[in-house]
This record gives sequence, structure tokens and C-alpha cells, in this order.
Amino acid sequence: MSELASESSMQSEFRVPARGRIDRGTTCTFTFNGERLTGHPGDTLASALLAHGRHRVTTSIALGRPRGIAAAWAEDPSGLVQVEEPFPEPMLLATTIELTDGLVARGVAGQGRLAEVPDSARYDAKHAHADLLVVGAGPAGLVAALTAARAGARVVLVDEQSEAGGSLLGSTDILDGAPACEWVAGAVAELAGLPDVLHLQRTTAFGHYDDGFVLALERRTDHLGTSAPRNLSRQRVWRIRAGHVVIATGAHERPVVFSDNDRPGIMLAGAARTFLHRYGVLAGRDAVVFTTDDAAYAAALDLADAGARVHAVVDARPEAPPGWRVECERRGIPVRAGEVVTGTRGGDRITHALVGREPVACDLLLVSGGWNPAVHLFSQARGRLRHDADLGAFLPGEELPGVTVAGSANGVFDLAGCLRDGRRAARSARAAGIEAVSGPGTLPEPEPGPGRTPPLVLWRVPEGDPGTQFVDVARDATVADIARAVGAGMRSVEHVKRYTTIGTAHDQGKTSGVIASGITAELLGAPVEGLGTTTFRPPYTPVAFAALAGRQRGALFDPERTTALHDWHVAHGAVFEDVGQWKRPRYYPQPGEDMETAVLRECAAARTGVGILDGSTLGKIDVHGPDAAVLLDRIYTNMMSSLKVGFVRYGVMCGVDGMVIDDGTVLRAAEDRFLVYTTTGGAAKVLDWMEEWLQTEWPGLRVHLTSVTEQWSTFPVVGPRSRDVIGAVFPGVDVSADAFPFMAWRDTVLDGAGVRIARVSFSGELAYEVNVSSWYAPAVWERLLAAGRPHGITPYGTETMHVLRAEKGYPIIGQDTDGTVTPHDLGMSWAVSKKKPDFVGKRSFSRQENQNPLRKQLVGLLPVDRRTVLPEGAQIVGCDVLPEPPVPMLGHVTSSYRSAELGRPFALALVKAGRTRIGEILHVPLGGALVPVEVTGSVLVDPEGARRDG
Repeated sequence: MSELASESSMQSEFRVPARGRIDRGTTCTFTFNGERLTGHPGDTLASALLAHGRHRVTTSIALGRPRGIAAAWAEDPSGLVQVEEPFPEPMLLATTIELTDGLVARGVAGQGRLAEVPDSARYDAKHAHADLLVVGAGPAGLVAALTAARAGARVVLVDEQSEAGGSLLGSTDILDGAPACEWVAGAVAELAGLPDVLHLQRTTAFGHYDDGFVLALERRTDHLGTSAPRNLSRQRVWRIRAGHVVIATGAHERPVVFSDNDRPGIMLAGAARTFLHRYGVLAGRDAVVFTTDDAAYAAALDLADAGARVHAVVDARPEAPPGWRVECERRGIPVRAGEVVTGTRGGDRITHALVGREPVACDLLLVSGGWNPAVHLFSQARGRLRHDADLGAFLPGEELPGVTVAGSANGVFDLAGCLRDGRRAARSARAAGIEAVSGPGTLPEPEPGPGRTPPLVLWRVPEGDPGTQFVDVARDATVADIARAVGAGMRSVEHVKRYTTIGTAHDQGKTSGVIASGITAELLGAPVEGLGTTTFRPPYTPVAFAALAGRQRGALFDPERTTALHDWHVAHGAVFEDVGQWKRPRYYPQPGEDMETAVLRECAAARTGVGILDGSTLGKIDVHGPDAAVLLDRIYTNMMSSLKVGFVRYGVMCGVDGMVIDDGTVLRAAEDRFLVYTTTGGAAKVLDWMEEWLQTEWPGLRVHLTSVTEQWSTFPVVGPRSRDVIGAVFPGVDVSADAFPFMAWRDTVLDGAGVRIARVSFSGELAYEVNVSSWYAPAVWERLLAAGRPHGITPYGTETMHVLRAEKGYPIIGQDTDGTVTPHDLGMSWAVSKKKPDFVGKRSFSRQENQNPLRKQLVGLLPVDRRTVLPEGAQIVGCDVLPEPPVPMLGHVTSSYRSAELGRPFALALVKAGRTRIGEILHVPLGGALVPVEVTGSVLVDPEGARRDG
């Protein structure tokens, strides 16, 4: 902590001696908008700014008007800041940021910046289970938690403030003859000593879901040993499951709308009390209070007792409450009943309040239009609301199983009533397993107040300019905006919300939502209870996506899978790409090479010499059992039961709609065992697909499925010299074309390790796939490289693999298909059995649309200029001059590469009636021009297949 500086800018001019719950013995230095200021542990950024007389925080998002601090907590619609230190975080409220030494922040208008370097350690998550969850540690919540905990229940108590007490922290209430905060401290101490109680302060319950499931966000630090938290930038999401939920979330004070009601220095009356009693800050020296409710009188009296000059209490009700009027007269505060504030004057801060047409000088205008119960969590659980005409507010309107609302959230606004309601709420939780709920002894007795006069429901003051009567200060949305919405035919508050954006900002309409309903009802001449409110949805307050993700980011969110050769790839300079969850080498650049140059080199090596690929990520599923062949016949479009042991067959798999979902090879290891190879990204999906059919549709089949992807490492050795390499490493295998034909496999042993070699080619070249246990993969890989060095063996990556397969017209499922492509569209009618009575997707092939001759079909494209690499996804048109939109599209480019073998770029595409267009010239719009392309067959290299056998 720093010493209090002597500069005038660092003096706390509005601190009130001996007031507040801050640690005046310790000083924190912070910076706001470039100005160095001081505060104390226990302050919020807002209270520290107000202590220095800094009301203006930022400007409004649309109009650029000055904006200040209008409330004391999350209901504040205007005090948005960007925190820079201790950790960058945008769009936070100054009222909810606890002051820490070294804090750096600035005001923002609608946007901020995220941290450039993420810190995953800032976020984590925990789970909790309870018989009773109490949300809110005000008087009702504390009584509910005590009642249940004393009965032996497992209790979780969460509260968004830094300390328990709720509204009692900002009041002068007396309980049992002592300050209410003393009773709060005793209740907290008792809860700490009871078993099975989890008490979480600084924790906001932001989402309430089915079956007692609640999400809450805790603001944490590693160091809370002193009164000054080191920093509160760490966050934890709690996932809480409770047998019963007590919602004791309090209420939000409601403003009244009038002209120029958005100036800094205009504040909710209850907020001024909070700043005074909790933080020892006088929000202004010269105050005017405008109210329709008794609550604002307490603020007027407290500020006057603290040294402020209260120039008037303007009460819109015809008569002021007698008890409060007497207290005001004792302090010399004029009470002006039956009058309203019609507007304000000022710039960066209010200078005058217009009472009627009379300007009254002030630097603080306190407003209170009544209270809105914080029913958000009740509504999130799909609880219906009812309108209370006397309060002008919406209250819980029905009983929800497993949910009880208590205290001012339930429309109970006197302290004695809140205490009783808390006990009632706990007793209603018997169904959660709390057997003998007793009261917490005698409830504390509050000191009687001056009585309560019914409030006046006043949404707005009609006089003035509707264009400056701000309903939602956060969105610069005014009465004029609502009038335009109604004039445009909007009748639902949901439509008005979206038309005007009221209630869509960070505060989600906490001070504006009900007012917007009331004003809309007035303009429509309809009762507000008929309109209701907009839907309260999670989150109750903004939650960072990073907090929701927690530590599940990067490799912890989507695990990074690496092959047994990963370290070798890293050591040899591989550039990786993510394929599914796998890290696969994309290419291996040599010094001075970019990706295109490296890939051309790798492709040339595979076509003219020998290349080697780490293909271990291919999905591998062991299909074992007496009915294994039956299952595969039903899953694949072609026949697998006729496959002989020792051979491999290519297969296509379709969904029930007949569209291709995966392809690969099937190796028959025995009469009752097959090894199914899938695409890398489709491995988990295919296993799940097969299990679903096996378990739900054909449970009688005697088959077991096991993923063995990680158990087998696979190395395709590709090119005209591949036979030489395989023959040298495995001398016991006859690799001649006659002895080892295409689509056959052979088992052998290398230094005691079993190896399986298959003659399978995804490049069109002579190729062998070497399969070995992943334990021995690095050793076998090195042996293959050593044997291939005399032949110039070249490791290649996935980019080269894509080029080689595309030159041969082999599709990649998910790249050359989009979920609307059949095997016939791909030119694979030969892979669809005409002998099998049925297989998944077969009936869909007879659908009229699947017989449409204009269906998109896979073809090749050659740019006529021989130099343009077409962008993947580019559209294809049949005209040489673009007509006015909409332009009819014939298809799109699915794969596009530069080919070393062809000496030019080429592409694959899905084109309407593509095979009938071979030889035609079509066009691809690119960069404002049309690039002519020739349609070809999908096989562009070695269409005869002569290279396959070497």
C-alpha cells in the first residue's frame, strides 16, 4: 500500500469522517483516466471516484453525452470502465470493482479491449451440492440460511457483495437495539461454525435452470489475508445443484424518467445512502431529492445529517408522509409535495434541477420511483410474474417446485417482514430433505420506523422533450424511441425492446425494463399488467466467455492428440495443422521455402521417387464377432462379407438420407474380425454411428466394436521406388506385384515386432501402408527413412497428401462433400452394391431428387490461363458476363491446388450436371472479373491407373 500523497488531486474531498466500512488506516493508489487518485480497502472504484468528486466516468454509446455513476451496484446503467491493471478486462461497472492498490482503469463507451496474452489460471470451476441454496445474504437470506443450517441441512449461501448484509450495509437500521451490521456479523460467524455450510461472498448467481441447478460466478484472489484484496481478477464458476432454492435477491430502486435525466450527478436515492454508510462518501454537497416513495426520505435525512445541504425533497404525491415530513422539518429540509422535477441543467455534472420551471441549484439529484423486486432468477426458472398495482412492480406470481422467493424480492419491503419471510422460505424447503426446520430462536427486533405511505406509480414526467427523456441510459434510448416503436405498430414489450434496444445493454434493463413497460402501456392506453415484462434470461449480470470456459481452453478444452512420431516431426521443422483433435504435419519446409514451394517439392518426390507420410491419425475400429460381416454389409454401401481374409476393400458409408458421411478401407483379418479405417476427423463419429445401429436397431448381432486408433501407427510409403524401400526393410515379404497384389495385406516381423503391410494407395502411385504397434513406431519410421535415403525418400505432410489425392479425383469427405452428396454424385456408383437387399441409406437413392440429372456432381476444373489458383468455396457460373443479381450459380469449388505433375493449378468442384459438361468452359467470379475454367473429369493424373502397380 502507498502513503497518502499530498497532491490536491489525491485528496478525498467528499469523505465523511467516521462513516463507512472502509479501512481508513490503509491507502490504495489507483489511476483513472490517467489521473492518480487514492482510496481505501473496502472501496469500490465508484466510491473512490465519488470521494474525489469525480462523477463523470465516460460518454454515452450513441449520443456521446456525459455519463456518470447512477447506482451503487450492478443496476448502474452508465458507469462502464475498462480495467487495464491488474489484468485487462472490458465493460465492467465501476460500482462493482473492488478497489485494489495499483488499479488502472478508464471510462469506456460501449467497447473495450481484451487481454493480448490470455491467462487461463485466472479462471476455474467447482461443483457444489446442497439441500438448500440461498441466493442473497441480506436479512431474509441470512435468516433462511441460519434456519436451515441449524436444522442440519447442507446449505450453500451465495451473495454478490464483498460482505454479507445486503441492504443493511447501506442503512442505519437497528436490530435488537444495536446497529444491524452487528447482527449480520453474528449471523455470519454462526454460519461459519455450523457444519455443511458453504458461504460464498463476491459470488453472483447468474443462471437458474431446471431441477435446482444454479450457475454462479465468484470473484476470487489468492490473497485476502488483509482488508485489502491484492486483486480480484480471478474468477470461478460454481455449478450448484440444490434440493431447494431460496431467492432472496432484494430489489432494485426504480428511477423516474424526465428531461435530461442522464447527467452525471443524478443518482438513485438508495445508492447515495449506500455510498454514505458503506463507503463514507458524500455523493454531493448540494442535493435535491425527487421521489414518489418513502425510501428517498431516509436518504435525504442521512445526507443532511452528514453535512450536505438538501435544498428540497420533491414528492410527486399530493401529500408527503407525515412522519418523514416532521423529520425533514427538524433538519430544515423543504418538502415540496405534489410537484415533480421536469428537467435538469449542467454539463459534465448537474448544476440545477428544474422543479416545475424553477431551477434549484444542486450538484446531486437523488431519484426514487419505487422498487422493482429482483425476480430474475425466479423468471429464469420459468416462474410467471404478477403485477402489483400498489407497488407498480412485478412480483413472483406462482409457486414453483423447489423454489421460494423471500424478502424484498418477494415484495416485502419492511425489515421485520423480510426477517419473517426468510424463516418462512427455509421452512418451505422441507421437501429438500430438511426434516425439522426450526426458527433461529427469537427473530431480531427492528427499531420501528416512521410508517409507510403508499408510493405513487409514476413512470415519467410528461413535460419536456421526449427525445431527452432517457428510459435506458445505457442505450441512449428515450421516450421518443418508444413512441416511434408504438407508432410503427409494436404492441408487445418484446418487440419494443428490440425496436428500441431498451434492456439489451450490460444491465439488461434492471432500471429501465419495467419503466419501458409502463411507458409503453401509457402510450397504448393499455394496462401495464397486460403487457408484462420482457423475458429475464441468463446471465443476470455479464459473465466473461473466458470465465465460462474456465481452464477448458486450448489443449484442455479440445485435447491435442499427437502421434508417436510427434517429437520427430517437431525436430524436423514440420508446420502443423489441426485435423480433428490431432496435430498433423502439414508440410516440412526447407530453408527459404514457403508452403507452396515445399508442397510442390514433396509432391514431385512422391510422384517420381518415394515419399513417406505419418498417417497414424486415420481412425481404426476393430470389428469382432460372428456377425461382424453382417454388420458391415448393413453399414457400408458395398459388400464386405465377400471380402477374403488377407485383402482390403474400399467402402463408402451413408446416412439414412443416402448422403455420404465417411469413406475408408476395410481390412479382413479373420472370418470374424475386420479392421475398419475411417477418416481422421470422422473416427469418433463413425464409431458412434456404428454403435448406435448395433445397440438400438440390431441388438441381436453378435459384434463388438473397439477403437484401436492409438494402438496402430500407419506409414504410407508412396511412389515408384516404394517397392525398393519396403523390400529392403522387410526382406521376408515378397513385394512383387504378383505375390503382393493391390488391396492385399501381409503380416511380417521386424526385429521381433509384428508389422502389417497393406497395398493401399491414396495417391494413385505404387504405395504400401506400414502398420505397427505405436510402441515401435519411431524405430520402424527411422528404418524406413534409412532404407529410402538412396532413393531420395521425402517425408510429406497433409497438404501434399491432399494434392496427390485430388489429382486422382479421390474426395475428402467433409471438404468435397457437404452433407448433400451421394456416392453417385461422386462418380462412385461402382461402390454401391446392387446385390445386397438393404443397407443404411439404400432406399433414399430411389427418391426423385436423388435421380435428378441436374444434381451437382464432382468434376475437375482447369483454369484456362494456367496460372490462377481458384479459391476454395468460389462459385461457378455458366455465363461470360455477370447478369444483375441474383446470379444463377452452377456449383462451387471444393478443392484447389497447384500441381507439380500437371505444371498448372487445378481444382475439384461440385457442378450441376457436371459430368455432362466435361469439355465446357465455365467461369468463376474472382476479384471483379470472370476466370474461365475448363470442366474435366475428376481424375487429372494417370486416369488409366497404370502407376498403381509400379
